[in-house]
Amino acid sequence: MPELRHSALQVLLLTDPGQKVSQIKQLFDDYHQQRVELSPAALIHFDGLVLPGRPEKPELVSPQKAPKRSMSTPEGRIRLLHSLAHIEFNALNLALDALARFSEMPQQYYEDWLKVAKEEAYHFSLIEGHLRSLGSYYGDLTAHNSLWEMVERTSDQVIARMALVPRTMEARGLDAVPAIRDRFIQIKDHAVVDILDIILRDEVGHVLIGNQWFNYLCSKDKLSPITTYRELARKYCAPVLRGPFNFEARERAGFTAQELDILKEAVPA
Repeated sequence: MPELRHSALQVLLLTDPGQKVSQIKQLFDDYHQQRVELSPAALIHFDGLVLPGRPEKPELVSPQKAPKRSMSTPEGRIRLLHSLAHIEFNALNLALDALARFSEMPQQYYEDWLKVAKEEAYHFSLIEGHLRSLGSYYGDLTAHNSLWEMVERTSDQVIARMALVPRTMEARGLDAVPAIRDRFIQIKDHAVVDILDIILRDEVGHVLIGNQWFNYLCSKDKLSPITTYRELARKYCAPVLRGPFNFEARERAGFTAQELDILKEAVPA
């Protein structure tokens, strides 16, 4: 019988986005219909692999060289949607990597990240489909790779991955999506508004999963979550968090009152 973590790695290596989306859904169904088994102790070899599997385009550039995403023109709106598609493509890859890379975690950990991969793949397909309806496609424009760079930096330690990818990089989406949604409401693009509603709803759950496993690992090793997060952020050069923050969504995503108070102190009066 195929093994879940090995299978996730094989899907992660796929370069065609459509094929990858389809295979994630198939892997999710196969696992839950007991056609794939889970071996948390399985030895997975990553040496020499070029990850993630991705198409030749988009060309990746530094964030500083990425063009601005103005909402004032159709071209600017397409650029913003392309950026969102790239974020979701990286997000489905990071979920597969979290599933495959880290051994000896509880069964629920792997099931959680399989669910995240499926939902991120759905988000990508929604945005990419809308891009095509506008005469564009994923890969048509440049993109930056900040999210995946943090995935690579935290490949050595599961607690660092949980701290700095879902609950740092992805949590920034909880802050950003409502403002983007409001801009699409203003131009009456209800199709994009509906997509962003789905993404925000699911992303709360994804950040919650990151918070739960980070706190699990801290509790297991009797570590202070606040202190440990600060140490990991410094060690792995995490971006400095800047407001405005979506405190309501962050609370639903599992951030504690103490963590939210720290963010509130960082917001200028």
